Amino acid sequence: MESRPDDLVPPAMHKPAIQCAAAEDASLLRSPTVSSEEFMQFKRKATTIVEEYFSTDDVAATANELRELRVPCYHYYFVKKLVSVAMDRHDREKEMAAVLLSSLYGDVIDRPQVYKGFGKLAESCDDLSVDTPDAVDILAVFVARAIIDDILPPAFLAKQLSCLPEGCKGAEVLHRAEKSYLSVPHHGEIILQRWGGSKSITVEEAKAKIADILEEYLAAGDIGEACRCIRGLKISFFHHDIVKRALTLAMERGGGTEGHILDLLKSASDEGIINESQITKGFNRLIDSVDDLTLDVPNARRLLKSMILKASSEGWLCASSLKPLGPEPKKAVVEDDAAVRQFKAKTLSIIKEYFLTGDIIEVMSSLEAENYACSSSYNAIFVKKLITSAMDRKSREKEMASVLLSSLGMPPEDVVSGFHLLIESAEDAALDHPAIVEDLTMFFARSVVDEVIAPSNLEKMEEEAGRGKPGGSSTGLLALRNARALLGAKLSAERILRCWGGGATGKAGWELDDVKDKIGRLLQEYDCGGDIREACQCIKELGMPFFHHEVVKKALVAIMEKRGKDERLWGLLAECYGRGLITPNQMTKGFERVAGCVDDLALDVPDAGKQFCCYVERAKKGGWLDASFPNGVRS
Repeated sequence: MESRPDDLVPPAMHKPAIQCAAAEDASLLRSPTVSSEEFMQFKRKATTIVEEYFSTDDVAATANELRELRVPCYHYYFVKKLVSVAMDRHDREKEMAAVLLSSLYGDVIDRPQVYKGFGKLAESCDDLSVDTPDAVDILAVFVARAIIDDILPPAFLAKQLSCLPEGCKGAEVLHRAEKSYLSVPHHGEIILQRWGGSKSITVEEAKAKIADILEEYLAAGDIGEACRCIRGLKISFFHHDIVKRALTLAMERGGGTEGHILDLLKSASDEGIINESQITKGFNRLIDSVDDLTLDVPNARRLLKSMILKASSEGWLCASSLKPLGPEPKKAVVEDDAAVRQFKAKTLSIIKEYFLTGDIIEVMSSLEAENYACSSSYNAIFVKKLITSAMDRKSREKEMASVLLSSLGMPPEDVVSGFHLLIESAEDAALDHPAIVEDLTMFFARSVVDEVIAPSNLEKMEEEAGRGKPGGSSTGLLALRNARALLGAKLSAERILRCWGGGATGKAGWELDDVKDKIGRLLQEYDCGGDIREACQCIKELGMPFFHHEVVKKALVAIMEKRGKDERLWGLLAECYGRGLITPNQMTKGFERVAGCVDDLALDVPDAGKQFCCYVERAKKGGWLDASFPNGVRS
């Protein structure tokens, strides 16, 4: 029932809402004008959609009908209408309404609209109680259920309470939701079973069934059977728990488990069994708990980043809708701790052996044995010791140190922490090493060229060093400034790579023209029928990840010259990107270089510009390029 339209409420009744302008997303949502024909039409259609849903119980059809109305700014009214109608019906309809809201959340109805819809319900509870005497209790269950289903934040209770007049029934609803439902033991099961939902399956039973399905899938490998079992649970609002548990299992088991789990989730997404909202919710729940998981799986954060990247590149996860995965909490290094002192001694031995043998694999093995927990602090210590040891030696060892740092694949934040340790000790080290500024400059610049750290990391390090030394005379700060200036020069990458005479493997000493020729030959060999894995291995063995944009450029030009008749090279780029062999930065650079030479290419390929625009669009759809990458060719 509705005694009056939302926007004809007397000014006095609006006063609390005005006081709550800072409540979650409220400032972003303006109520439509009641005289608006569009809004009146939406209200009529929303009522029809709600009635049809209660007759058919078809979530997918309801979602499509609501989406086709194309007025998401009014979705809060649909939330209010759905719940208010369900309040006058039986438990079946109440459960159907709760399930529908959970299913539409994120995919069709966004978070602010759900928030506003429940806010409107709380405000109108006095009116609803006229026709539904137990409206307070029913609405309290709906609010509690929305919080359990993760479509309403727990903070809604406190924020909305401050927006309501004291003594109103809406305030009573919020108090009852918190005290009578959300604060009692086993509240999740009680709320989910209140209206007989989930076929009377308890939360614990659901979790146990999910665990059994995942274990059976990993044992048998039958994706079809696993998807059938997930669908058979009939708990679509709880599918986020499947996503979270599956990802956790992948991180705990390691090995090939990750690939099997991602395949299952991709299939469940492609077949519409697990919707986008539930997938996002599952990833977000894992992001919230990743620090706790790190106690059992030390590299959990790194594994989660990897799975997010793979899922988004395959197109079944929208990474931009996820919560930010913050940096790993910094752990203080206790310099006089016995374990730290022992690790330092082992590190010096490993580095000394490496300078004699040049065996990178042996270093990785030894470092893994000593730092089996993948401690960020230990990684930082290793970086500091490696560069400090190299600076006391000749150019050969300095080059070897840079090659090793590039090969270890440490998280950028760990390398940055190691650089901070170097900067902190630079003043003292300068007494024994007069050329420390020049050496640190080259190590910092080389780490950016080798993509060990990002240019933004260098900028942030300079800012932090500047705050620590207001006068700007610190040795480390000077080295950072020199490194940034060096990187900004023309052809800086080539000069930085040759500063110590090339790598111990000889690869860094190649002329860039030689590298371009090698790239051209390997692409030609692959295009003539070569093996994709062999081609990827050849690209990797070039040992020049900072130059992989040349692979992208040459492949794109070759594809366009053939006018798209043979796209084997496009498949090679997809494989390289999927393996992480070509990074997003290098992929973007490659496309930018092609954009810069399209006019010249058009002399031989007249439709080069049109082709390039098409390939940019395909790359964006594949997740290779950011959506902001320009579609048109630069003039």
